Parts: sequence; structure tokens; C-alpha cells
Amino acid sequence: MKIDIIAVGKVKEKFYRDAIDEFAKRLSKYCKLQVIEVADEKTPEGAGEALEEQIKAREAERILKNIKDEAYVFTLEIAGKKYDSEGFAKRINTLGIQGKSHIQFIIGGSLGLHSSVSARSDAKISFSDMTFPHQLMRVILLEQVYRGFRIIAGEPYHK
Repeated sequence: MKIDIIAVGKVKEKFYRDAIDEFAKRLSKYCKLQVIEVADEKTPEGAGEALEEQIKAREAERILKNIKDEAYVFTLEIAGKKYDSEGFAKRINTLGIQGKSHIQFIIGGSLGLHSSVSARSDAKISFSDMTFPHQLMRVILLEQVYRGFRIIAGEPYHK
């Protein structure tokens, strides 16, 4: 299976990069992982709603260029469906059984996702009602994907 994480912005902090690299290494046993970073837009202090919408639209163009037609696309959104780890693993496994060999996860920037990206998704998922920094969300997502593959393989994982 091929897994892509398409994320807005670069990860600057070394501790996040180290965690991402560690999960990428662990996941190499289960899937082909690619992390695609698209440039973020700077948001001026006190930006109005119209400017924020323009910023999200520019980021959306970059995201949409990286979405593959054959891929099953999950967008990470606060209003998305919540899964427990077993349910998330089952969802990934079911997609594989249905012949979906390419999954793309989309993580927006600091303003979230533009409606055009949300509209392109096949499923919207949420990890919490809380908002997380998008750099940390990459680590959380990769950990859950790794946990999911371990569950699918019947391997032990920490509960």
C-alpha cells in the first residue's frame, strides 16, 4: 500500500522531524510512505476573513496539484469522523481489501483547509475537537497509521 501525507508548511523543529523520521522508518515495513510538503502562505496579523479565504485558496491549489485521481483521500478536519485506533485500522484494511492501494491524508495549514480540498476528499477524519499545530499533527497521524498497520498485522501495540 502507498500512503502519502500532503501537508501545508515545513516542519522546522528538529524534535518533530526526528519523530516523523522514526515513524517513516517503522512504516517502511508495512507501506510505501511519502510526505509531501506544500508551501504555506504567511498570514498577516489581524488578517480579515476575505484575506484568510484567499490564503487558504492559494494553499489549496498546491494541495490539489498533489492529489492523485486513483487515491483515496482523507482530509483531517475538526468536524470529521472520529475513530478509535481499532476502527481506524479496520478502515485502512477495508480500503485495501476494496482495492484502494493508494491513500492520501491531507493536513491543512494554520488556517485550516479550503472548501475545495474538503470537497475533493473521500472521507473527513478528526483526531480531536481540539486544534493541534500542523507539525504535531503529522506526528500524531503517522503514529496512528503505524499503530493501524500493527493492528492489521495482528502484532502487539500499546493500548
